[in-house]
Amino acid sequence: MELTTKRVLGLELPTDPRWVDLAAMQLEDILTDHAYCEQKAATSCISLIQRYSDYERLVAELAPIVTEEWGHFRSVLKELKKRGLKLGRQRKDEYVNKLFTFVRKGGRPEAALLDKLLVCAMIEARSCERFRLLATQLEEEHLRKFYHGFMVAEAGHYKLFLSLAKEYCGEETTMARWKECLAFEAEILASIELRADRMH
Repeated sequence: MELTTKRVLGLELPTDPRWVDLAAMQLEDILTDHAYCEQKAATSCISLIQRYSDYERLVAELAPIVTEEWGHFRSVLKELKKRGLKLGRQRKDEYVNKLFTFVRKGGRPEAALLDKLLVCAMIEARSCERFRLLATQLEEEHLRKFYHGFMVAEAGHYKLFLSLAKEYCGEETTMARWKECLAFEAEILASIELRADRMH
């Protein structure tokens, strides 16, 4: 797992192995949080499109992601209903809120764009890693397949956000800032409480 986390996704710190076992015991909570994560992912893409409407490739690439993420939201709702579970209330996402403090304010607009794209890439990478844990370690075969599909999707989104960052901000600048983002994310993960009822 550490090999995949570091070499494929670039993440500095793997998820605590206890997380998936605890998450399996709180399925309603983890599905609820997952549903809202998909909803927020769609909203983030809409916000980027609205803010950077003159960036043609960004708009073209993110528009279908909005539809895809909303479809994921509906899939999680369907899974909850099938199991006789309810969508609970949205909870504060400490991880994502802290991660977005990485985005520089003021200064050149390109710097803020780069940071926003990198934070989105980071969220997708961490989600991919956690979906992989669920897809490989849950006992129920249906859930393993369910989360495998999400894992593949998040991997694609992670790569897309990095690709957009490189196109608009240059590869050297992007990768230098990405290393800073990776270190920043590792510090966040190490500092927050392990929550089995959260995707992050």
